[in-house]
Amino acid sequence: IRTWNRSSSTGFVLTSLFNESQMHVFLFSMVVVIYTLAMAGNAAMVLLIWADTRLHTPMYLLLSQLSFLDIFFTSVTVPKMIAGFLFGWISISFGGCGAQMFFFMFLGAAECILLALMAYDRYVAICNPLRYAVLMSRRTCLLLVAASWLGGSLNASIQTALTLQFPYCGSRKIAHFFCEVPSLLRLACADTAAYERVLFVTGVVVLLVPIAFITTSYALILTAVLRMHSAEGRKKALATCSSHLAVVNLFYGPLVYTYMLPASYHSPGQDDVVSVFYTVLTPMLNPVIYSLRNKEVTGAMKTVIGKCGVGRTV
Repeated sequence: IRTWNRSSSTGFVLTSLFNESQMHVFLFSMVVVIYTLAMAGNAAMVLLIWADTRLHTPMYLLLSQLSFLDIFFTSVTVPKMIAGFLFGWISISFGGCGAQMFFFMFLGAAECILLALMAYDRYVAICNPLRYAVLMSRRTCLLLVAASWLGGSLNASIQTALTLQFPYCGSRKIAHFFCEVPSLLRLACADTAAYERVLFVTGVVVLLVPIAFITTSYALILTAVLRMHSAEGRKKALATCSSHLAVVNLFYGPLVYTYMLPASYHSPGQDDVVSVFYTVLTPMLNPVIYSLRNKEVTGAMKTVIGKCGVGRTV
């Protein structure tokens, strides 16, 4: 109990991603720019889908939820990292560490589930177009979104509670720029082998099951697309699905490395690079990938820009 009280009262110290060298200042500036673009791009996507009635369809409802999750997912870690570099605020309280861990896993797991649901939406649209309006009604979409949020919160609640119940009586320095489960477990002065097995099982449920679901959905989609007689229909279906698959690979790949590989395969430097990829880079790329490869989104964007231009002229 004494070690538990000490860790809960003193908190932890995070490791800064960057030092004062010119190269690191440049890299820090790039991260800030990418974070700003991620926030602006995802906020624009949410507002665009909300403003244009042509985008009030199940696919774009799910896409707006993806952008909404990305806004908060990247904001859980990046602002703290920026403050740490600029002002030296690298300490974090025990409660703050727990909150950061909870929201990171909550939003990350919710996004994993949401990407699988988006694959289901594309499967129904392409393989069962006549039943699409029934199978993907507004009520069904809202239930699917609620399921992704509920699954994410359940995953985060279990993992945060289990991680924080360990005593942390040694070093308080986390070899990472935010409180992530694998990095925090290295500081625990207790046997974490059993929990790491639980973490692996959770990774299977939250990562590998959705990946298997997505793979199956797109295998069926590809089969249906190859049977299409219309070249235009094939092109449109492949463009939409390739955008989704690009997002899936960018997001799931680094997460599988972090949460599925044994600790012996990890090093603090590698973990930092991989974490930057899915906490900063992927949220910035998502709206770019969807907008550039989607005629409806680019069309709606041109309409909004045109209206803004007309309004400014008037």
